[in-house]
Amino acid sequence: MELWLKYLSVIAGSMFKFLFGPLISIANGLSFLESCVLTVIGMMLSAILLSLLGEQIKKKIFNRYFKPKRLFTKNRRRTVRIWRKYGLAGVAFLTPVIFMPIGGPLIATYYGESWKRIVPYMFVSAIFWSPVTTGWVYFLGDMIQSNA
Repeated sequence: MELWLKYLSVIAGSMFKFLFGPLISIANGLSFLESCVLTVIGMMLSAILLSLLGEQIKKKIFNRYFKPKRLFTKNRRRTVRIWRKYGLAGVAFLTPVIFMPIGGPLIATYYGESWKRIVPYMFVSAIFWSPVTTGWVYFLGDMIQSNA
């Protein structure tokens, strides 16, 4: 039971911020492989839910409660530039490191992509970034422990 709670905490953490998965994994003493797999699962749960519900979220929540104060902001310009230059592949690739698992699917949905296209791109991105970020966190964790 305790192991499942550790797994669920890693999945939940990586649903919101990709880096939280490896950080929670190292705190719970999980292996590199467990961390990678659970981080991918967390991101994919977030991507699937938000790509399926993205249009409803946009209509019912964002348009209703979050009226844009400024039309042109630094973040919006960056997002539009990335979308125009790289499309769904670029947004999916940058989702774990810049947009977060919550932001990437919502951006893709905003620009009219269907969940059937969003999910495979997000999966490839998660498969690529999971070992990279997990390796980075585990390497830094080992470095900190050896210097302490």
